[in-house]
Amino acid sequence: MVKLPERKVDPTLAAIDDALEARQHRERRRGYLGMSAIGNPCARQLWYSFRWACLVFFKAATLKKFHDGHTDEDTQAARLRMVPGLTLITEDPETGRQIGYSDYGGHFRGHQDGHIEGLLQAPKTPHVWEHKASEKQKDLQKHIDKLGEKNALKAWNETYYAQHVLYMDYGGYSRGYLTCSTPGGRQQIAIRTEANPAHAEQLKRRAEKIIFSDNPPDKIRDDETYYICRWCDYSEICHNGAAADRNCRTCTWSTAEREGGWTCTKHNEDLTQEKQAEGCADHRWNPAFVPGDLVDFNKDANTLTYEIDGQRWTDGH
Repeated sequence: MVKLPERKVDPTLAAIDDALEARQHRERRRGYLGMSAIGNPCARQLWYSFRWACLVFFKAATLKKFHDGHTDEDTQAARLRMVPGLTLITEDPETGRQIGYSDYGGHFRGHQDGHIEGLLQAPKTPHVWEHKASEKQKDLQKHIDKLGEKNALKAWNETYYAQHVLYMDYGGYSRGYLTCSTPGGRQQIAIRTEANPAHAEQLKRRAEKIIFSDNPPDKIRDDETYYICRWCDYSEICHNGAAADRNCRTCTWSTAEREGGWTCTKHNEDLTQEKQAEGCADHRWNPAFVPGDLVDFNKDANTLTYEIDGQRWTDGH
């Protein structure tokens, strides 16, 4: 019998990971700023994402986490519906789609997991329902034990809390109900959270600044070794002046309109998402993406001149 070779990596499982990474839609970009992301501690990262600074490529491990989230949400919804007297609605009855909210002309959007009524601990109060699959579920329980149920979500995860608060605000809810399970759904926990209109308003103003500003917010830390920066997909652009992707959203001529959509002030036209991704020959970098000082802008010639490390460079020549 042939002796089995010793190896550190199973080639078949490695091939699965390769296939997962290869099949992801790398060219698909989200056209809006998500309510699920607005609680991110770094506003600059959100600005780069909204401006399509670069395509984000996910490793297989991350793609598997996304899959866990989708499958565990369906599992948890089915389990909740087993409770007598409990009603869980996960689709808008008018559209047949996920319950969603939109603001600032559609530039800011969110989709809640569901609307739930008949909770045994609050049978008469409608709740926003959200589900999360997390390996850090035990940490949530620690926050509940230390701070109480109503304060635990904010302490556990600011981004999840912001998402929850916004859905309550846009949907007119006074309470939110979040279930959290370990991946696979074996262990589960749930917490109720109160609406926070003041915080929701702060998040809306934050989104507004990110969407309609031509300049990025300040760096969360001017140190690329800072833990948030170290794992950020935009760190090279932010800290080291790496080139961004060339598309309409990185162009100085593009504008996110208040009433919705994007326009090109160079060609006076509305820009579909397809056009935005494609860009054109008249693309000129938004100065925020050039690691230098703007010293001249010739609108007629469509040129912008910068001083970079003591030398001049003209975008358009």
